[in-house]
Amino acid sequence: MSTNDERMVSCNERDREILLTFKEGIVDSYGRISTWTTEKDCCAWEGIHCDNITRRVTRVELPFIFKDGHTKYLKGEMNLCILKLEFLSHLDLSDNAFNMVTIPSNHHNITHVSKLLYLDLSMNGNIVMDNLEWLSPFSSLKYLNLRKIDLHRESNWLHAVAMFPSLSELQLGGCKLNTFILNPSIEYMNLSSLITLDLSFNNFTSHFPGKFFNLTKHITYLDLRGSNIQGEILSNILNLRNLRHLYLSYNQLRGSIPHEIGQLSHIQTLDLYKNMLSGCIPPSLGNLSSLYSLSIGFNNFSGEISKKTFSKLNSLDSLDLSSLNVVFKFDFYWVPPFQLSALYLSQTNLGPNFPSWIYTQKSLESLDLYSSGISLVDRNKFVNLIETISYSIVLSDNSMAPDLSNITLKAYSFLFLDHNNFTGSLPNLSPMTEFVDFSYNSFFGSIPHSWKNLKSLYFISLWSNKLSGEVLVHLSQSTQLLVMNLGENEFSGTMPINMPPGLEVIILRANQFEGNIPTVLFNLSSLFHLDLAHNKLSGSIPDCGYNLTHMVTNQSLATWYGSIIELFQKGQDYVYTTNPDRRTIDLLVNSFSGKVPMELFRLVQVQTLNLSHNNFMGTIPKTIGGMKNLESLDLSNNMFYGEIPESTSVLNFLDYLNLSHNNLIGKIPIGTQLQSFDASSYFGNPNLCGAPLNNCTTEEENPKNVTPTRRNEDEDSMRESLYLGMGVGFAVGFWGMCGSLFLLRKWRHTYYQFVDGVSDKIYVTFIVMLNRFKRN
Repeated sequence: MSTNDERMVSCNERDREILLTFKEGIVDSYGRISTWTTEKDCCAWEGIHCDNITRRVTRVELPFIFKDGHTKYLKGEMNLCILKLEFLSHLDLSDNAFNMVTIPSNHHNITHVSKLLYLDLSMNGNIVMDNLEWLSPFSSLKYLNLRKIDLHRESNWLHAVAMFPSLSELQLGGCKLNTFILNPSIEYMNLSSLITLDLSFNNFTSHFPGKFFNLTKHITYLDLRGSNIQGEILSNILNLRNLRHLYLSYNQLRGSIPHEIGQLSHIQTLDLYKNMLSGCIPPSLGNLSSLYSLSIGFNNFSGEISKKTFSKLNSLDSLDLSSLNVVFKFDFYWVPPFQLSALYLSQTNLGPNFPSWIYTQKSLESLDLYSSGISLVDRNKFVNLIETISYSIVLSDNSMAPDLSNITLKAYSFLFLDHNNFTGSLPNLSPMTEFVDFSYNSFFGSIPHSWKNLKSLYFISLWSNKLSGEVLVHLSQSTQLLVMNLGENEFSGTMPINMPPGLEVIILRANQFEGNIPTVLFNLSSLFHLDLAHNKLSGSIPDCGYNLTHMVTNQSLATWYGSIIELFQKGQDYVYTTNPDRRTIDLLVNSFSGKVPMELFRLVQVQTLNLSHNNFMGTIPKTIGGMKNLESLDLSNNMFYGEIPESTSVLNFLDYLNLSHNNLIGKIPIGTQLQSFDASSYFGNPNLCGAPLNNCTTEEENPKNVTPTRRNEDEDSMRESLYLGMGVGFAVGFWGMCGSLFLLRKWRHTYYQFVDGVSDKIYVTFIVMLNRFKRN
C-alpha cells in the first residue's frame, strides 16, 4: 500500500485527539483499551467503528464484557468530551465501573448538528449528575439509557428529555428521581415517538400526573415498578391502547382494578404484584386474550377466582396469585385453555386436595405452592408432574406425604420440599442442582449415589429427617457448596480431609459422626458458623494456624440462602433465619479432650462459643478478653482449672455464660456482665468464690499465692502427670467392679468430676509443701 493510500484510510486527526483525551482519565486494569496507541490507526482501536469512506468515527462501543473467563470493565473518569465526535451516532459505555463524570465547560458550544442517535451510559457505579442540561445539543436522540445514574438533584428531568421529538426509548430506572413536575410548556412538547419508558425503582414523592400519558399515546412498554407510586390506577394509563407490557408492582396503589382493564386488547404483561389493591378481580380481566404474564399476587383482593376468570386467556404462560385471600372455585375436571411455564400460588388456601387442574400443566418450569394448605395428593400424578419441572419447585410448609423413592427431579435451581411429611428414600437430583431444602420431613435411608455429582450445589439442608449412612464423602465433592446443614439425622462416619473450600455454614448437630476434626476445617476462610454438637467426635482440636478469616475480620455476611437455617445459641435458643449472620463455634456434647488451642480464643469476631460437655482441660487463657463480640460462652462440664481471667470482665456483650462443673478456683473477676449472671453459671466449682457466689476468704481470694500468669509449663506438666497417674491407678484398681458403669456417659462424667476434685486437693497440698521447701 502506498503512502497516499495510507493517508486515505487513516482516521481523522481531530477524532483521534478526542479519543485520546477521553482515554486520559480511564483506569484500564484489564487491558480493555490497550490497543489505543498513537502507533495504530484509531479506526482499528478496540470498540471504535469508522465510516468506510470518510474514516470518521461513527460508533464507540465499550460496554463491560466477559472474555477468557474474566470480566473486563473500565474504571475512573468518564469524560463526555467524547460526545464532541462530529459524526458519532452510537455511544455505549454501559456496565462499567466509572466513578465520576466530567462534562467539558465548552460542551454547550458544540456547533455541528449532532448525529447522535443512541446513548447508553447505564449501570456505572456511583456516578452522580447534577442535571441533564448537557443533553440539549443532541436533539436527534432515539435511544437514551441512564439507568442507575444518580439524578436525585435533577428536579426538571422531564423537561430535559421532552426536548427529543424522535426519542423512542427512555431508560431512567434506579436513578433516584423524586419529582415528576409538569411545566405548562410541556403540553406543547411532542413525545409521540416514545414507545418504551422505564422509570422503575425511583422514589417519586409527588403523585404521578395522569396527563403525562396524554403525551405518550403510542407507548407499548411502561415500567413504574418500585417507584412509590400512590393512589389508584390511573385511568390515563388504561387509555394507552397500544400498551403491551405494564409493570406497576412494588408500589402503594390502592382501590380496585378498573373494569376498563379489559380494553387493553394488546396487553401481554400485566404486573400489579405487591400493592394494596382490593375489591374483586374484574371479569373483564378474562377478556385479555393476548395476556402472556399475569402477576397480581400480594394484594388485598377478595371474592372468587374461577374458570371464568381465565376462560379466554389462551396465551397465558406465567401466573402469580400468591398470598391472595380469595376463594378458588375450580371444577375438579376443569382443564385450563393454557399451558403455563411458571405458576406461583404460595400462601393461598388451595388445600387440602392438590388442585387437579395443576396436574394438566405439562410445560411447567417453575412451581411455587409454599404454605398453601395441601395435604392430599394423587401420588402417581404428583410424581409425574414434579419429575417434568425443569427449573424450580417450592412446596414448603404443607403436609404432603407421598413416597418419593426412586424418582429423579430435574429442577436445577430451587428444590424446596421442606416442612412436609414426604417419606421414602431421597430422590435423585440433576447434576446442575443449586439449592436443596428437604428439611423437616420423614426421608430415611442413605444418600443416593447420584448425589456425588452435584457440582453446582450451593445450599443443602436435610435437617430433621431419619437419614443414615455416610454423607460427607458425597458432599465433599460439591466444590461450590456454601451451606451444609445435615443436623438431626442418624448420619455416621468420619469427617473427610477434603471439604468444599467455600463453606460458610456447617451444621452436623445431633448425628453419629465420630473420629477427629480434620485440620482442613480450620482453614476454611469463609466459614463463620460451625455446629458439631451432639456427636461422637473425639481427640483434640487441631493446634495449627487457623485461617478462619470470617471469624477474625468484621466482613459483611450478606449471603442470602433462600431457605431457613437453624442456628443454636445461648444455651437452648434456636434462631431461624434466611440470612444468618452469627459467627458460631458449637462443639457441645462430644468426647473432645486435651487443651483448647490458643488460636481458638483469637477468633475475635465469634459471637457464640460452646465447648460444654466434653473432656477439655487446661486454664482459660487471658486472651479470651479479646473476643469482645462474644454474646454466648459455655465452657461447662469440662475439666478447666485455674482462675477465671480478669480479661473476661471486659466482655461487654455477653448475655449468656456457663462455666459450671469445672475445677475453677479463686475470685470471680469484677465486671458488669459477670456479676449479672445467676449463680448457676458458676456452680460445680467448689473453690470459686465472689459475687454472685459467696464472698471469698483471704485464702480463696489468693489461691496458692500464685496467679495464672506465674504458673510455668513445668507446673502444668507436673499437674497433668499427676492426673494421668491417678487415672491409671483408679482404672486398674476398680475396673472389675466399676467398668460397666464407665460405659454409661453420664456416670463417666460424674467419675471424672470426683477424680478432679480429689486431684485438685492433692495438687494444692503439694504446691504448698513445695513452696515451704524452697523457702527453707
